[in-house]
Amino acid sequence: MFTFGISGILTLFAFGSDYVHRDYFHTPAFQSEIEQFAHYVGMFELNDLTLEEAKRAITVTEEDINEHRFRYGDLNTQITNIKNQYEPQIQQAKATDNQEAADAFTQERDAKIEDITNNFKNDEHVRPKVIKEKEQRIEDYYRERENYRPEFLRYKDSFQYHFKNSATGKVYTNVDRSKDDSAGTFINGKNMLFYQHFSIPTDFLMNNGYGFVGSEEIKDALVSEIKGTFEGRIGVAKSMPQPSWITDAHQNYKQEQLILLAYTVASAGALILFYFLMKKSKAVPAVIENVRPYYNRLPFDSRLVLFLLISIGAVACLMMVTVRFHSINNNPVVFGTVMFIVLAISSIFCGLALLQGRLLAPEFKSWRNIKSQWQKGLWNKAWQSVKESFFNLSVGTQLIAVFALVFGLGLTAAMIMLDPIFLFLFIVLLALLGIPLAVFMVKQVSYFNRIMQKTDELAAGNLGPDLPVTGKSVLAKHAGKINVLKQGMKVSQKEQAKSERLKTELITNVSHDLRTPLTSIITYTELLKTIDLSEDDRKAYLEIIDRKSKRLKMLIEDLFEVSKMASGNIQMAKEKIDLVQLLQQALAEHDNTISTSTLHFRVANPEKPVYAIVDGQKLWRVFDNLIGNILKYSLENSRVYISVKTLDDQALITFKNVSKYELSENLGELFERFKRGDESRHTEGSGLGLAIAKSIVDLHDGSLDIEADGDLFKVSIVLQAEDE
Repeated sequence: MFTFGISGILTLFAFGSDYVHRDYFHTPAFQSEIEQFAHYVGMFELNDLTLEEAKRAITVTEEDINEHRFRYGDLNTQITNIKNQYEPQIQQAKATDNQEAADAFTQERDAKIEDITNNFKNDEHVRPKVIKEKEQRIEDYYRERENYRPEFLRYKDSFQYHFKNSATGKVYTNVDRSKDDSAGTFINGKNMLFYQHFSIPTDFLMNNGYGFVGSEEIKDALVSEIKGTFEGRIGVAKSMPQPSWITDAHQNYKQEQLILLAYTVASAGALILFYFLMKKSKAVPAVIENVRPYYNRLPFDSRLVLFLLISIGAVACLMMVTVRFHSINNNPVVFGTVMFIVLAISSIFCGLALLQGRLLAPEFKSWRNIKSQWQKGLWNKAWQSVKESFFNLSVGTQLIAVFALVFGLGLTAAMIMLDPIFLFLFIVLLALLGIPLAVFMVKQVSYFNRIMQKTDELAAGNLGPDLPVTGKSVLAKHAGKINVLKQGMKVSQKEQAKSERLKTELITNVSHDLRTPLTSIITYTELLKTIDLSEDDRKAYLEIIDRKSKRLKMLIEDLFEVSKMASGNIQMAKEKIDLVQLLQQALAEHDNTISTSTLHFRVANPEKPVYAIVDGQKLWRVFDNLIGNILKYSLENSRVYISVKTLDDQALITFKNVSKYELSENLGELFERFKRGDESRHTEGSGLGLAIAKSIVDLHDGSLDIEADGDLFKVSIVLQAEDE
């Protein structure tokens, strides 16, 4: 009952989508058939050009002439190819004193060269050749088209069609007009099981399945000879002189629809009945409990393998029933007999599978229990014992064991020649020892090759990924040691690269950003040497020199500070500090600048203090740098949002402003030394502010992140908070 129900549900899922249509005429399969017939009608009926008419419609264009002329290259290339083609034959004839053959080859070569030369001199010399080629392709087309005529005639016997050319009024139909004054009106719902309107334009004929030789020439002929659109219908008549494969398919579809519906309803009822019977039955649980003590004596892995094999058998039998559904109308008696036999076999497999499933279910109550049961299984015990005994041996002993196994297999294979009974022994040894040994040897050789390849890469300075370390073999231990060496090399290379990068950046950035104030100092110093310089100009020049000197001093101090932080050579005086109060102090330092600016600051502080173990002076520098950047780079008349809050055991300080400059897509560049938001570098600043701020936060084991959404710029600082 269960097997019958499952087979019906599987059949519904497998073929249900094929039988949801109203009838066969609304299925994709039939639509494909009728469209194919429309293609054939266009090919054989609507395209009624004869071979001679198609040949007369041939036209030769300048493009055709040039294609023929340059098909094998320009004139010099073609002449050279012809000479190279005939030269070996002429020389061979001369070498054998066969002057007659040499003259014949020479004459043939010169004739071809003359013909090619005339191709490039005169279009009229080329035109007949092009026409001849097109005629040959048209003949090939008509010859190849005839291969499809039997298929067209098969369709023609089953379909009725009527088409009329809108331009010429010519009618194309296979309907007997004696039945009706108008063949077109005969194809309607009264006389047809199904009919469909078609409108076939001329360009459809030109692309209607023409994929063989000569199709391009036929298209050209259609353009010049056939005009208008073909309007008409294609249908399947209710009454036909002889049975048709389409009407048979229509009837079969109806029957299969009803059979599938009945099969599905019956299978659903069988499943429901099975469920209630099993729910009320007390005999099945009793049988399961009686069998369980004997069944559990088998190792877990053996029970699992047995369950999988029986389940696979049950599924295979059910699929055999499902895939045979389409053959139900071919021979119902044979199908019913086969289905009954397969369902009976499926019932046995399904019953055993369900029984084993109920017996195995308690073993899967937890992953720990599954792992424990598997470790007690035969396969795991056998594998562990073999692996441990083998891998604990020395390399030499392992090789001796391998050679002994290979020798034993070879000896068994040789003994087959003495008595075929040893074939069974050989197969058993091959399955239990030979194949696992071969797999093991292939893996070990592959592993050894990977180790050697990695060693060569390390010698060449290419580190790459780590070698996988699996097992406890000698090769695995060696791979682990190579990984340790590689990590050491990697650390060394990183340190060296970092040192070189810092050195290069220092030289490049210092020379770039320090040049401007230094140039100003030198220039105005030279101007001060002017004898007739007025006192006002002298004071102005001295003021500029003083300002540029202070600017230069600030750059140098910032540079040394960020260098010390990057190297970790800096002293930290950490203490418990209220971050809210520290931020207020930093804002107070910029109070005059904030008041005179057009920016509107919105500061959100919690009611309670937020404490953290930090170096107050250095964290104040972080806040000072960020507030300074906001004042320099914010859009005028925009708002600035600063907030402090706690999340779990962390303190979060955020700064948000709208930038007046377009932000780079790579925000990480802003952490680089001497990098500014103002790419034109017209604003004051060292370009080290964010780099210093991030270094200070990193020294506090915190994080400083920047985000951008359009021109909205956000800096987030996360520090470890402390209780009050």
